[in-house]
Amino acid sequence: MKKRQKLELNIDEMAIGGRSYAYHEGKKIELKGGIKGQKANILIKKVRRKKIEGKILEVLERSPLETNEVCPHFGICGGCSYLSLPYETQAKLKEEMVLNLFKEEEIEGFEYEGLISSPLKYNYRNKMEYTFGNEEKDGPTTLGMHKKGRSFDIITVDKCKIVQTDYNNILKSTLEFFKSKDIPHYNKVLHQGYMRYLIIRKGFKTGELMVHIVTSTQVEFNMDEFKDMLLNLNLEGNIVSILHSLDDNMSDAVTPDETKLIYGKDFIREELFDLKFNISPFSFFQTNTYGAEKLYEVVREYLGESKDKTIFDLYCGTGTISQIVSKDAKEVIGIEIVEEAVDAAVDNAILNGISNVRFIAGDVKEEVKKLKSNPDVIIVDPPRMGIHNNAISDIVSFDAKEIIYVSCNAKTLMPNLKSFILNDYKITKVKAVDMFPNNPHVEVVCHLAKN
Repeated sequence: MKKRQKLELNIDEMAIGGRSYAYHEGKKIELKGGIKGQKANILIKKVRRKKIEGKILEVLERSPLETNEVCPHFGICGGCSYLSLPYETQAKLKEEMVLNLFKEEEIEGFEYEGLISSPLKYNYRNKMEYTFGNEEKDGPTTLGMHKKGRSFDIITVDKCKIVQTDYNNILKSTLEFFKSKDIPHYNKVLHQGYMRYLIIRKGFKTGELMVHIVTSTQVEFNMDEFKDMLLNLNLEGNIVSILHSLDDNMSDAVTPDETKLIYGKDFIREELFDLKFNISPFSFFQTNTYGAEKLYEVVREYLGESKDKTIFDLYCGTGTISQIVSKDAKEVIGIEIVEEAVDAAVDNAILNGISNVRFIAGDVKEEVKKLKSNPDVIIVDPPRMGIHNNAISDIVSFDAKEIIYVSCNAKTLMPNLKSFILNDYKITKVKAVDMFPNNPHVEVVCHLAKN
């Protein structure tokens, strides 16, 4: 097998996180994307002694598993790679992939409790970030998602199935509005233009909508007319917040220099269980509201009786888990590196009348060294890269009887679990929760007990 060789192969296996595998002459080829049973034209990209990587150039034959109705953007948009699979098939595959990953890593001795499905299979995302661009060089302005496998091409996704109709209506109306004004989109290669991003958030329990437009400073434009257009739309939800951020940074992430409130308030409200949460434009909040309740139910189940316990909630974000587990606890201490998230956590605790929770702004691997309390339980919910080794050393030094690990990336979960095992912890229970229907990601919750 040689680099740049092209092969027609069947995809034989799928792995967590959107990877798949094909075989040729007894050798395993790792691919990005792909569904078991597809026949594909594959380009060999890298050939190493222990690993061969390929790229799917074209799907020649669909998999027998692909029997689901898809949206018009499927296969072009880089989003929902599992949309062609019936949801029951998706859930079964994800459950198998999680268990297979534990087997591959030779982590065993726990009770595997399967997968909890998402309550909503479609229309479940409460936040979407769309990009202004074009589908081809010098083409008309588009607004939506990156094309599959393309860094610069943007496809308009106004018939997306994983969001509610309000999102599609706002997207379509926003694109038509700015095209009618002949205002240029931002070109991230040349760093020229005005329109950059459209971010929509919605409180599913409250119906409150936030519309957040992000532009450069290269054009003078009064957003009042845009505001009026939005407020006249016929929507199921209620727009309570319209914001305009000015962002001249060259990165492909929203890092504005200034954010202006155009209409309403600078937050929306959402509810989880009996708690209320104010969500600001840059706050992290789980993108699947009803799925989040299922996820946090597992955390509460694994926590068990919390009466008089001291609980650490590390990587706490806006403090959702901290507040959900605070009932009857002696004290809950949350740590989060994003200061705005900590400010939101403090405000939300006040909103919910919770007084036994306190929050610390800082890096977990630094802040845990300063804590004097002795926790009974430590909850960790780290970002996709997992927990830093230095932080693991400090976490285990507290000698907590239990650790509950909430992972959004099962691949980085594995080395972290091995580190906890080496430090005399035993994995007792594992449960997966599907927060991302039609996509390859899945949350995994692990309960660890001190030996």
